[in-house]
Amino acid sequence: MNILEQTKNGVPVLYADGIEAAGGAVHGFSTRKGGVSQGIFASLNLGLTRGDDPESVRENYRRFLSAVGTMDKTTFAMCNQVHGDTVRAITTADVKSDLYGKLHYEADGMMTAIPGVALVGFSADCIPVLLYDPVRRVIAALHSGWRGTAAGIVTRAVERMEEVYGCRPENILAAIGPGIGPCCFETHEDVPNAMMAAVASPALPFIKIKENGKFSVDLKGINAKRLELAGLEPDHIAVCGDCTACMEDKYWSHRRQGAERGSMAAVIELT
Repeated sequence: MNILEQTKNGVPVLYADGIEAAGGAVHGFSTRKGGVSQGIFASLNLGLTRGDDPESVRENYRRFLSAVGTMDKTTFAMCNQVHGDTVRAITTADVKSDLYGKLHYEADGMMTAIPGVALVGFSADCIPVLLYDPVRRVIAALHSGWRGTAAGIVTRAVERMEEVYGCRPENILAAIGPGIGPCCFETHEDVPNAMMAAVASPALPFIKIKENGKFSVDLKGINAKRLELAGLEPDHIAVCGDCTACMEDKYWSHRRQGAERGSMAAVIELT
């Protein structure tokens, strides 16, 4: 599987060709381009809590979801992201018809088997991950920063899809979207230590020591490896090579832009 990019009506969308080919679901990762927001939020800000004009954000969603190909009567499921490993099974009680409806739970992952519900995760350097089981017709959207990566949120998601919906890991397709790359994710030893404690030797190829004594960590690589260890077929995992911190003209980056910025979104919906 590969991550590809296409532009529809002026809105760039990244997607996994394998998920698209499987049918039954639409999905996509946004960039910061193609929207109507102004100033520090220019132009496709999809974050609801950044301080942007709500009407601009609503129009940004209309454009992005149209480019992704969601249903006309799409409803939404989102969560207060806290850098943990909780994966919530979304029911009709969790779904909201309005973007700015209140969120009553904290989680960094969502999964559902309900058609017409767009699972929306937010990022601006952290790693967005979308999962789809075309056999059981189950989707998941995950937010995996370094803490979530160490905690194994992708592993937890696969386990939860098995427990709740009877999914088989070998049927699951995974798309790992744009996020900070090892070129820009420079850390002290706490991050490598957390990865080694959680993943052990399989994490070693994704951790490098630099000349300044700090470390570079490949979060996308570790998440892909954890999905493989959870039972996914290697050719069912697509990884976007784009580094959000390197490409701040295309993506939002918390490391480069700080708190005064917009957010990207990853979305997946059963049709």
